[in-house]
Amino acid sequence: MSFESEKKLKSTQASYFLDEDSITLYDILLTLARNLKVIVLLPTITCFLTIIYVLFFAKPIYTSTAKIMSSVSGGKISQAAGLAAQFGINISTGQTETKWVYPEIIRSRTLARLMLKRKFDTKEYGMQKSLLQILTYGNVSPKVGIDTLEIKAINKFIDMIDVSEDIKTGIYTLSIRASEPSFSSEVNRALLEELEAHQQKYNKAKTSKTRQFIEERILTTEKDLQEAENNLRKFMDTNRRIENSPALLLEQQRLQREVTVLIGVFTTLKQQLETTKIEEVKELDYVVIVDPPEVPLSKSNTKKRHLVIYAGLFGIGIGMVFAFIREYFINSNKVEKNKINEIRSLVIKNVSELISRKKA
Repeated sequence: MSFESEKKLKSTQASYFLDEDSITLYDILLTLARNLKVIVLLPTITCFLTIIYVLFFAKPIYTSTAKIMSSVSGGKISQAAGLAAQFGINISTGQTETKWVYPEIIRSRTLARLMLKRKFDTKEYGMQKSLLQILTYGNVSPKVGIDTLEIKAINKFIDMIDVSEDIKTGIYTLSIRASEPSFSSEVNRALLEELEAHQQKYNKAKTSKTRQFIEERILTTEKDLQEAENNLRKFMDTNRRIENSPALLLEQQRLQREVTVLIGVFTTLKQQLETTKIEEVKELDYVVIVDPPEVPLSKSNTKKRHLVIYAGLFGIGIGMVFAFIREYFINSNKVEKNKINEIRSLVIKNVSELISRKKA
């Protein structure tokens, strides 16, 4: 092989590897243009199949909504603190009331377990069936244990719930999705009842603990007060004339000051105990219902539209992947053919040069 032919071969190989490794935007657009039919056809098919499924096979979804707010109202200060919290700024409002985090409470497993025991009327499963039965085994005998059924029912129930908050007004929108309109409304109403009962139970337990603590402190303070009074009485009995003794006067002032402080603590605890007893028996509406749940009149189409959109995007993605894979195999075959032709031409060229040299 001559020097010129060898140099030509190396330059051809270098340009080949350069062309093989470099992929430009033009190559991508060219690949998409060559397979445009597939990219358009696949999402069309997936959207069509999804629409058929949504219209004829998927269960209808009805959404019942209710608007609620907490009875603990902090006014403009609480609203400003809520807005500041969105930017990571903590503003103290000086309030001691509990700030209820409704989205976490409503979607909690504790509240879900309470809801599973409630009974509802449905057209599909009949009258007075527990929510656990409606969400899991229906009218068929269960094939798994109650613990497994409870876990599945809790997850399904939490998926039915959607809670959103208006930061400006402090009003929460509670939405329940179900397969029947009256069923979604009844579940929404029952969930609000369980939320109210849960908060009442929490506040009652908290108040009971506070009352118990105050009663214990009253007993301790009363003993300390009696001891301090006895000490002052003994001092005054044993020291009748203390006008000319500064040390005795200071001791008397110290004993009187201790009695005065304990009397103040004891009085405050007594007042707090009476307030706590009143709070314990007082009935409050912890959840203020702004708009009660109503029976939805029409189906909710939001999820269906989302399904069609997702199906279209999935079809486009699959079409593009198929296009690039198809182009890769086509280019691979072309490269292999070019290699074979190059080998053939080099063999023929070298053989012809050898033959020509022998003849010369």
